[in-house]
Amino acid sequence: MSTVTLSTDLHTQRADRRKLAPDVLMCYISDMNVSERHRFILALLAERNRASVAELARSTKTSEMTIRRDLELLESRGALRRVHGGAVSTLLSGVEPPYAVRAMVGGETKAKLADVVVRMLNDGETVALDTGTTAVAVAHAMAGRRLTVTPLSLHATMPLAEHEGIRLLLPGGQVRPGELSFYGETALRTFEDLRYDTFILGCCGVDAANGATAYNLDDVHVKRVAARAARRIILVATAEKLGRVALGRICSVEQLDVVVTDAPQGTPVVEEMRAAGVNIVHV
Repeated sequence: MSTVTLSTDLHTQRADRRKLAPDVLMCYISDMNVSERHRFILALLAERNRASVAELARSTKTSEMTIRRDLELLESRGALRRVHGGAVSTLLSGVEPPYAVRAMVGGETKAKLADVVVRMLNDGETVALDTGTTAVAVAHAMAGRRLTVTPLSLHATMPLAEHEGIRLLLPGGQVRPGELSFYGETALRTFEDLRYDTFILGCCGVDAANGATAYNLDDVHVKRVAARAARRIILVATAEKLGRVALGRICSVEQLDVVVTDAPQGTPVVEEMRAAGVNIVHV
């Protein structure tokens, strides 16, 4: 393995660490907090599919007892399966990871994206707010604003209900376990009957050729109708979703007014979307 020069700045170390493959990550064995340790375990399993308790303890400079507790928690959230002496990944490449697993990672980035998105809204707007962990960050960022909001999931409903200035309008319908997203005829009818100023769209993947896509087809149907009901569509996506293609198509990139992302400028997928006329806002 090649030698890695460690930065003296902790925040720089952590930012750089997230860009590295799991084998290089093995060099970073200090100053991991719980969230980083969980992210490390998931990244290692995604790369190798299996890891031992002893290996993870050595890599993270923690005790085997601590690693066993980590694995127990991650198993309870559907992220892995414990086996004798270690764990194996249960996440499939073509399947959306469970909500609880996605909620464990990228919290700071999602909060920054959410702040930018909410600043694009004017008080008094009607807003449809998509499902997913980034949408929940947007719901939290709406504190202090005067908006009428229809959330597409119960996860986003809870923080919105705590904001005094938010007029909350629920779509109804059936609720998907785990994701807690609304789906079915009742939810679809809501977006067929109402019109919104802005739809804040989350996605599982987006690129210029395929547009915005998602894995669950029940969710795709609701997102698609919500997009048609809105005068403006703001897509918010963390960098790893750019260039990814999921099963169901929500809308084309030409239908997107703004994409808010932490993806770096100049990457091919960003430039292809910009060439298609999409306004890209980098955070």
